[in-house]
Amino acid sequence: MQVGGREFEVTTRKQEVVAAALPLQEHWLPLSNLDLLLPPVDVGVFFCYKNHTSPSAAAARFGVLKKALTQALVAYYAFSGEVVTNSFGEPEILCNNRGVGFVEAFADVELKELNLYNPDESIEGKFVPNKKRGVLAVQATELKCGGMVVACTFDHRVADAYSANMFLVSWAKMANSKSPVPEDVPSFRRSLLNPRRPCQIHPSLNDMYVPVTSLPPPKMETNDHEDQLANRIYYVKAEQLIKLQALASSNGCKRSKLESFCAFLWKMVAGSETGNDVEKLCKMGIVVDGRSRLADENKMASYFGNVLSIPFGGKVIQELNEKSLNWVADEVHEFLECAVTKEHFLGLIDWVEAHRPVPGLAKIYCSGSEEGPAFVVSSGQRFPVSEVDFGWGAPLFGSYHFPWGGSSGYVMPMPSPVGNGDWVVYMHMLKGQLDVIEKEGGHVFKPLTYDYLV
Repeated sequence: MQVGGREFEVTTRKQEVVAAALPLQEHWLPLSNLDLLLPPVDVGVFFCYKNHTSPSAAAARFGVLKKALTQALVAYYAFSGEVVTNSFGEPEILCNNRGVGFVEAFADVELKELNLYNPDESIEGKFVPNKKRGVLAVQATELKCGGMVVACTFDHRVADAYSANMFLVSWAKMANSKSPVPEDVPSFRRSLLNPRRPCQIHPSLNDMYVPVTSLPPPKMETNDHEDQLANRIYYVKAEQLIKLQALASSNGCKRSKLESFCAFLWKMVAGSETGNDVEKLCKMGIVVDGRSRLADENKMASYFGNVLSIPFGGKVIQELNEKSLNWVADEVHEFLECAVTKEHFLGLIDWVEAHRPVPGLAKIYCSGSEEGPAFVVSSGQRFPVSEVDFGWGAPLFGSYHFPWGGSSGYVMPMPSPVGNGDWVVYMHMLKGQLDVIEKEGGHVFKPLTYDYLV
């Protein structure tokens, strides 16, 4: 089973700007209060396609992608604009159809030779574009075998993963000449996330979020090898998820697979600390999507933007090491409970309003390092890998790629494209933590390989 790949070069063949097919009246689109909680970071996502036709069809596929993109941007016009600063010093979207940077490239490598387990070697700086302008950037790369990698980078302040998923599916439908149905059309109704008058803020929100003016100055980065963040991709077998869920459930309380997975990972990360560090706290946050929690779920289902909160828990490392998995899962469930309600998200909207124009930030984002390890688990279970078919078959593989720049780690579990109940897990963690996860949790976390996918 091959894990390593080989060195290869990616050559840019063409760069252009792709704009929406129809003219757009230039206008300003404010960011919602929940958008304003996001720092200016970019999110990457990529899809790997096998060669379903002859290699000479690459030029035609580039054309299909660009034409469909011009059509998709008509509805998703925020992706064709740019983020600028308004008179209050806050970011807003200028919807001016400035366009999307589109790169056509060629990689002298076959799909089966890509080291997907180590995206630092195979993906970073090669397939996922570096966004230099606007809100969205796209790169389509033909492979030596005739396959293709299609990747996007987008501004997280404009869209969360749910919104990006809507766009990707719509883009693929356009490529297949399918007309959008009403539920495919995004809603930019910021009034759905208006603050209340007067604002009602629960004290717990001050434990989860902080105005950026209250943050300590950033510390100098260390050159310690163990403290370097790295990207890895694993798969977790369905039967292992079921086993974790059984171990994490007790006293008649059945924990979800995500809660069970998070509890296991929390213990793994805590186990990477030794010596006096076991007296420190290990913090874990879990991203919660608020769409189903807010008032009108039908309207929120098509809402484009960020509707996220990141509750987190902190436990002494030694305690996490000594306690059972079901005890840790109970702790996960407890800190999640406060953030899965309508009141929590309404309060979070109000919290941002009370601090504007000073931006806020999730505390877990800037945790970690000297005060103890910290990481965030997102939920990519809606990741629509099989639906991102541009006309030459569903992707063999797809993943988010999000080295997000904070001092804490980031983990994104997604459904496996194999479709058998397995999970694919993208991790952006410290190398020392990854070493322990692979050593102590190797029965759960398996390096992703081409052999697994086929």
